[in-house]
Amino acid sequence: MYTIDSAPFNLACHPQTPSQAIREIDVLAGEAKNGSLMLSFCLTGDISALSIPECRSPQRADHLWLHTCFEAFVMQGEGPAYREFNFSPSGEWAVYDFQSYRNAGMQERALENELSPAIKVHRTMDRLELAAEICQGLLPHGRVLRLGLSAIVEDADGILSYWALRHPPGKPDFHHPEAFALQLEKT
Repeated sequence: MYTIDSAPFNLACHPQTPSQAIREIDVLAGEAKNGSLMLSFCLTGDISALSIPECRSPQRADHLWLHTCFEAFVMQGEGPAYREFNFSPSGEWAVYDFQSYRNAGMQERALENELSPAIKVHRTMDRLELAAEICQGLLPHGRVLRLGLSAIVEDADGILSYWALRHPPGKPDFHHPEAFALQLEKT
């Protein structure tokens, strides 16, 4: 079982990509009884000013980060290998494996249906909530996991803002080792 702080984590907007429509994005991280990692993203703001993908059949899809998308990067200990999870409000998802920082060996992860991330979305006038369940079989094995939690939000004009627990210096880069800001330890 991993120890996880039950307080919400606030994602910060990258200073080069401000958004007037978003007040905040919070994430709750927890472990389900079955060992799955549960992530609940909550975006508050003027939802009508954002471009939110329409619901589709839950399935794997590429390039989700080109539009509104929530992400989790999971690394065992100090890595360097890590796994990237993309969750779209459409219900689509993607999982990629990296052997090291942004290496050319990126591989999409083929999944059996029972391993596919489960996504639930709820939307109101001022909130977009996305809950994602990552089954234990998709998490790296190890006593310590490091997570980078992030979001890409597209406004109605097609402009993207980038949100993360921690931004490294320079342009937005969720793959950077400094972005893995949340540590989970097995008890």
